[in-house]
This record gives sequence, C-alpha cells and structure tokens, in this order.
Amino acid sequence: MGVAVTGVGIICALGTNQDEVMASFRAHASGIGPAQHLPTRHRDDYVFGEVPLSNAALAAQQGLPARLSRTILLSHHAAREAYASVPATLREEQRVGFISATSVGGMDKTESFFKDYVQASTAGDLRQVINHDCGKSTDFVAEKLGIHDFVTTISTACSSSANAIMLGARMIESGQLDIVVAGGADPLTRFTFNGFNTLMIVDRQQSRPLDASREGLNLGEGAAYVVLMRADLAAASGANVFCQLSGFGNTNDAHHQTALSDDGEGPFLAMTQALAAANLQPADIGYVNLHGTGTENNDLAEGAAIRRIFGEAVPKLSSTKSFTGHTLAASGAIEAVFSALAVRDGLMFPNFSFATPVEGPALRPVQQFHVDTSVRHVLSNSFGFGGNCSSLLFSRA
Repeated sequence: MGVAVTGVGIICALGTNQDEVMASFRAHASGIGPAQHLPTRHRDDYVFGEVPLSNAALAAQQGLPARLSRTILLSHHAAREAYASVPATLREEQRVGFISATSVGGMDKTESFFKDYVQASTAGDLRQVINHDCGKSTDFVAEKLGIHDFVTTISTACSSSANAIMLGARMIESGQLDIVVAGGADPLTRFTFNGFNTLMIVDRQQSRPLDASREGLNLGEGAAYVVLMRADLAAASGANVFCQLSGFGNTNDAHHQTALSDDGEGPFLAMTQALAAANLQPADIGYVNLHGTGTENNDLAEGAAIRRIFGEAVPKLSSTKSFTGHTLAASGAIEAVFSALAVRDGLMFPNFSFATPVEGPALRPVQQFHVDTSVRHVLSNSFGFGGNCSSLLFSRA
C-alpha cells in the first residue's frame, strides 16, 4: 500500500509558512542571526536560527493563550497549515492520526519557573510547568485539530520527526490509519543551547556544513508537518500529491552517546535500508538533504557513509541547516518538507556558503538554489544523539 504526501506545513527562521520559506531560499536569505526572543546572556556572542515572532505574536495569530509553551505555539502553527489541505469529508470519514516529535517539550516555560523557584521554594508559578512533558504539546495540538483516532509522541533527539513520519507511514502501510499528520517541533531554550555549548560544538558565526573551516552548528527552532495519505485514497479524492514516501530506514550507530562512528555505519545502514525499501539503486537518487550539522564528527561520518554508498557518483546534496539552524527534533520534518518540494518541483536547495571541501569525503554541495526537473528520488537524513539514525526516501508520484 503506497503512501502519498498530500500537504505540508512549516515555520522556521526562514518564514512562517511554505511561501515565505521558499521566498527566502530564492533570495538566498539565511535565517541565521542574533537572538531576539531567547532570554540568554549569550545572545550577543552567538547566532541562532530563531523564528522571527514572539510568543505573544504567535499566540495572537492563532487565537491561543500566550501562556502556552513555545513548542505548542510552533507545533500548532505548522500542523494547522498542513492539515488545512485535508477536506472536511476525509477528516470525518477516514481514520486520522497525529504523530508529533519534540525533544524539548515545554522546557521554555519550566526554565521561567525555575528562575523564580531557585530563589525560594515557594516562589514561581507552577502553572508554567504543566506543559513540560513532551506529550503535552502533541495532545494539545491533536485536540485543536480534532484528531482522535491515534495520537502519539516521538522523542529520539534529532531524528525524532523523521521517525514520526516513518511511524505514520508504517501505520498506513499496515492498514491501521488512512491519513496521518506527522512531524515535530522544538523551540530554542537555554537548556539546549547551554548543553550543546558545553559539548563545544556551537559555532559563534554562521555554520558552514561540509566546509573544511566548519566549527560547529547553529541552534535553530521551528516546526513542520507533512500529511501522509493512503495512495489509493489520495488518487480517489483528487488530493494534491507532492510525492510518494517510497522508503525509510532507522538504525542505531551503537558507537557513542553524542557522536557517530568515523565510518558512518549508522547513516550507511539507514540509507541502505531506505533504498532497499523503495527498491531503488544509489544511481536513482538525484538529491540528498544531508543531516549536515557542521560539526567535525557529523560531516566526516555522514560524508564517509555517502561515499560508501555512492562512490564517485555522488548525487547533488546540501545541508539546509546553514539557512535554518539545527532545529533538533523538528529538523527531520522541516527537511522532509524541503525534500517533498525537491521531488515535486525539482527544487535544489543549496548550502548558504561553501569554499573548501572536508578532507576525506571531499563532498561539494549545491551552492545555488535552482530547478532540476530530472530529479525523481530524494533522500533526507536525520541523525540523533544515542546513535539513532534515520533516512526518508521521497519519490515522484
């Protein structure tokens, strides 16, 4: 049973919907810059991929209370855009699921509470922590969308939303659901920034994935969702089909809690599984959206895996994180949206900047946004801490 992608929703540093994000790419305008809303003492020392709206502005746009966590506000914003593509008749007649991913949950509100609580155990507003749990944002958004048949949360670090999409496809393929809204959301928080900074993998300047001068990642925030639908239902209902989700793979590198093995075994196996599931050969792939964080470890390991699979015949590839920042649990879904558009419209997304290839893999990314209608199959990679490696494969319908 095939799985079609019939809708997308996105919000990130590049814009608050699909049209704004694509306009930023066409203008080669990155979303990386100083933080305006993240309350951190480091805002003048580092750059971020921050959504250019405050919580109050996000809430007002959606008619929601501003007291909600930023994860909920971002998630609802993008999921609502995606789900708007599903006609009311299908919502009512078909089995619909909502699978959302996050690694941060409502931590932004918990941080605000803790700042007061640490001064005195009776201080602080406890209502700020009720949305801390990762599943709270999923439940809230599902309720707002009116989705009740199946609701669950995925949290596997930076592969989370890719795994949410993968689970959605498996639910459809197994006949348990007909339509799934799948993706994820993560906001910028002090906890995640300080954690990555402690690992010494945050670049003070704009990140440069695949470049020999790279010095780490830029943290970002955002949310994205895709609508997955039974392919026969999509055809019968006249849905606007972006592409097919033709394959996927999930493996574990089993090497280190925060690093990939030098030979990229986990990424290699994930991509190999996705190709096998789609019954495709490496030569069929026209573009790869890399995990491409810009850290020394990721780019070497992912590059090694790419070379193991493609040899010298490497397809077009790039890391869009130099535009969006690394949005953690949301990154797989954000890049799934880019991949779906790459298949449907032949859009080739570039690195923001590139000068000198990394010694070893020596990969050269796409450097200018352009159209290549010959591309029929796209791989999208997402790798998380704990060795959790996932690849999604999108194909022309």
